[in-house]
Amino acid sequence: MADTAVKEKKNPVLDLLKKFKREKEPKEEKRSRKEERERFKKRLATLTPAEQKYLRRKQFIDNVWPVCRGLLVFGLCFVIIYPLLFMITAAFRERQDMNDPTVIWLTKHFTKNNIKDVIALTDFWKTLGNTLFINIGCSVVQVLTCALTGYGFGRFEFKGKKLLFGVVILMILMPAQIILIPQYMFFRYFNPLGIYHMIKGEYINLIDNALVMYMPAITANGIRAGLFIFLFRQAFRGLPKELEDAAYLDGCSPLKTFVSVMVPNASSTFLTVFLLSVVWYWNDYYVSTSFFTENSTIALQLKNLRTTLQMKLFGNTTQQVNAREVIVWLEAGCLISVTPILVMYVFLQRYFTEGIARAGLTGM
Repeated sequence: MADTAVKEKKNPVLDLLKKFKREKEPKEEKRSRKEERERFKKRLATLTPAEQKYLRRKQFIDNVWPVCRGLLVFGLCFVIIYPLLFMITAAFRERQDMNDPTVIWLTKHFTKNNIKDVIALTDFWKTLGNTLFINIGCSVVQVLTCALTGYGFGRFEFKGKKLLFGVVILMILMPAQIILIPQYMFFRYFNPLGIYHMIKGEYINLIDNALVMYMPAITANGIRAGLFIFLFRQAFRGLPKELEDAAYLDGCSPLKTFVSVMVPNASSTFLTVFLLSVVWYWNDYYVSTSFFTENSTIALQLKNLRTTLQMKLFGNTTQQVNAREVIVWLEAGCLISVTPILVMYVFLQRYFTEGIARAGLTGM
């Protein structure tokens, strides 16, 4: 009896749920092309001539646009992916295959010797360690300093804010070549606080020292630092003001609020800026060439790979070597240099796109 009473009590609830439960819409039966044409003709017969003309034009556009869009996307993908595919196939070819007109994509003589030769010629592992020391270190430091600067621009009001932010915009627009000579003179004749030369009678030469890359990063003036400050400023401006107010009520200082509240809520932006910084430091050779003559990086080795090949592989810098035959080593060097960045992007691209969206690049 008790079970029956329970069931009776539950029945009204079940009936109510069934009442409001959305019924599945019946699936429309797929029609053949002939049936679709017949249906379209019947529909046209009920319309005025102007409506018929508009409907025909609309149907034509609806049919043609997907084809045009597919061709456009395919063309863009081919332009972007073609160099990558050529790099991969050429890196594993023998020299003679580059002069064989029958070899287009698939090589007749597969070899790994090109990769091994480039690794040996560039002293790859030592160069990689040096690149990581400069690359990762400067990227981490630059993320922290640009985040603090962007936080100041995004959440505080102070005199000269607009003027200083204008300087940040100039950092984005101004090419590195403009300030390269003053930077070189500053590091070549480094004089801390203006008193080192007065005491020692000489200057500190920082050329070929990793400090020439670390010091601009520490002062939020590294490679593409202006863009990173802008990204952080946009990200912090988008966060609710209530988060900051609640932290202040709990007794947090501005710095503690930044560390405990702002940083966790802008984590995707931190990752995005870190990835961009790593890529630009990894690929930089202009600034590195200006400040380094002995301190080698991946980008510098790749830039000088042609000369290195003629000196160490062919034994003579003046010997004329067929350019098509040298391509196999050049493409092998490109493949080695780009592989770490591609692997990193494949695993982190989801967070990268999320950070770009949150950083406000799509709107102010």
